[in-house]
Amino acid sequence: MHSRDIFRNLSPLDHRYWEANEAVFEALADRLSEEAQVRAQARVEVALLETHLEARGRADPELFARLEAIAAALDPAEVAAEEEKTRHNVRALVNVLKRLVPADASPLVHLGATSVDILDSARALTLRDAALEVVLPLLAAVLDELGRLALEEAETPQVGRTHGRHAVPITFGFAMAEYAARLGKCLPRIEELAKDLRGKLAGATGSYNALAMSYADPEAIERACLSRLGLEPSEHSTQLVESEHALRLLLELDVAFGVLANLADDLRHLQREEIDEVRESFGETQVGSSTMPQKRNPWNSEHVKSLWKAFFPRSMTFFMDQISEHQRDLTNSASERFTVEFVAGLCAAANRMLKVLRGLKVDRARMAANLASGAGLVLAEPTYILLAEAGVADAHEAVRKLTLEAEASGVTLSAALERHPELRDAVYAQLRRLGHEDPAAFFARPELYRGRAAEKAAKLGEKYRALAARWKGGLEGLKPRVGAGGGGEPSGSGTKTD
Repeated sequence: MHSRDIFRNLSPLDHRYWEANEAVFEALADRLSEEAQVRAQARVEVALLETHLEARGRADPELFARLEAIAAALDPAEVAAEEEKTRHNVRALVNVLKRLVPADASPLVHLGATSVDILDSARALTLRDAALEVVLPLLAAVLDELGRLALEEAETPQVGRTHGRHAVPITFGFAMAEYAARLGKCLPRIEELAKDLRGKLAGATGSYNALAMSYADPEAIERACLSRLGLEPSEHSTQLVESEHALRLLLELDVAFGVLANLADDLRHLQREEIDEVRESFGETQVGSSTMPQKRNPWNSEHVKSLWKAFFPRSMTFFMDQISEHQRDLTNSASERFTVEFVAGLCAAANRMLKVLRGLKVDRARMAANLASGAGLVLAEPTYILLAEAGVADAHEAVRKLTLEAEASGVTLSAALERHPELRDAVYAQLRRLGHEDPAAFFARPELYRGRAAEKAAKLGEKYRALAARWKGGLEGLKPRVGAGGGGEPSGSGTKTD
């Protein structure tokens, strides 16, 4: 096996981003690396061998344990060396296994199978395990942080924005609850789709020709073999498993990736100098610019967006891999290998977003100041509603003119309203009807006009923190191994500029 300096690697995932995501990437490597793929293929071959032996009355727990140990310890380098001779990866694996298993079981290795029976079933295993054991716990940790912020900031006033302009008041917790709700819907779907990945043992054209030479019910053999791996068979196979099972999972992962990118965009814009409502944590020795010492850039949020830009276009390849002509061609043979990079990119983004959320500084005073900076124009909507309820025929137009007058005169909306007693009296009468004993005070505290923002933030925060608890505990298993150079924190601690 070759030893290689990581800085000689070509993919940034394998040098720059590996350092900041060591624990997560090591967990992915245990499930998606070439080593993991070869050993998963060996697991499928051993499951088939055990099924053949059992069908012949040779079920032996000690032998089966020995076979499974062989698969788990298989040396990928030995298979690679054999492939140099065969120029065929699965036949190389079969040849190596035949040398390792007992001689009287050797003739049954790979019997009745075609290469893609092994490859597609192994791919289902590795993708399933990565999704359930790495991706889901990581996304659940992000979801938990979003739920925490929704709860903690449920009452924190913030101006709501549409089109980059002030709209009506909300709360910061409500803004975070949006992303909890969006990401939270992805997690159960990812779990469902990961558990629905399928395998096959249906032969070269999916019609069980080879197994039918040995068994009266080849489909029963397929079911028995795959059940050993926790898989169900594809309902209809060609040489390939139906591609839609993996496609749907990858697309749902892409949906979650998009939610993270949207969140990253919102957080980085809230860190703009003129807004400055939140800030990412910034290390004592960290540098924001090589020439401007004062800079504190939202680089972590930008990093998440940048990763999304690099990886979401690969969903085009997922769709292209859906097509295989005349039941089977090899146009997916290289492209499918890069699926692991997409999963790694998603995990790197989630890991970085977890770091952002855990260290996020919320400037409540700045949020309040920004809300107040609009001279009360954020209350134009309720003013219009109150006038309409009072029977004013064109209430919207009346308030629109009020806002123009306020802006032109440099006064607040309430001051402009005072210049029009007939409108003021109608609005105040409606406010008193709603229980506001001092109607003027309503215009002095725009943060009170927040609808159900605080209540909904708290409700969704609680809901999605509870949902996250289903998977979040699995993140503990992603801690770096002893001696791996990590301190056990699942989020990356690197401080590079991207």
